Amino acid sequence: MTSTPAGQPVTPATRTSNSYYEDLGDNRYRSTLHAQGAWADDHQHMSPVAGLLVDALENCSPRPSLMFSRIAFDILGTIPGGEISVEAKVLRPGRTIELVQAEMIAGSRPVVRATGWRLETSDTRAIAASDLGSIPGPESAEPFDNNSVWPGGFIRSVELRRVGTPRPGSSTVWLRARVPLLSDRETSVLAGVFGLVDTANRVAVRVDPSEVLFPNTDLTVHLFRQPAGDWLGLQTQVSFGPDGIGLTEAVLHDLEGPFGRSAQTLTLRILPSRP
Repeated sequence: MTSTPAGQPVTPATRTSNSYYEDLGDNRYRSTLHAQGAWADDHQHMSPVAGLLVDALENCSPRPSLMFSRIAFDILGTIPGGEISVEAKVLRPGRTIELVQAEMIAGSRPVVRATGWRLETSDTRAIAASDLGSIPGPESAEPFDNNSVWPGGFIRSVELRRVGTPRPGSSTVWLRARVPLLSDRETSVLAGVFGLVDTANRVAVRVDPSEVLFPNTDLTVHLFRQPAGDWLGLQTQVSFGPDGIGLTEAVLHDLEGPFGRSAQTLTLRILPSRP
């Protein structure tokens, strides 16, 4: 049997390609090795899943005069690799405000549901401002290898650079994808950014993931302007509570400065001690 560079068998979940997904037509896709998750070899990482669903939201009855202000993802179960389909629809049409939904379906089961509010844009450049500070750019950041902490094809597909010295649960990084989201067509900058945002829960590790599992059950992103370019900056803080629930928050940056925030709810599972 042919093997991947990591020595894993080539299955529908780990096919090698130059993209995260192969477009099979009729809103069907096949994930590749680059979309492989960190918690299990036969699951997808949430980051490319989010990018693919944002692409579907953008192409659902598109309205160029509207901009996405918030997109929320609910993870309904494990996200298997291999062939999936995506369905999108307008939930709440409107002249100036709309709510759009996209679902990723594996077999007959929805595995991730995304809802996005898009609002009518207007010229507010005269009052545009934010107290969120900028961070040093990727040209002054140090490359680092996150593969020593996290396995999986997605982590290997991303270029990472670290700003300053991290602390447990706190880190500032720049990242960009080395491969495109889809094999056959270009996708938007917004879809590319969302294809990376979920990485926030991997770059500011509070505890060793071999001792505590902390997968996220959701991802919510609020935007106050459209991002630009292929670099994403994450200024991340991770908090663990006393009742098995955690929270990963990040300020999102591009080369022009901050443009939004993300949040992920974590379910904490302490693993049994090894003898």
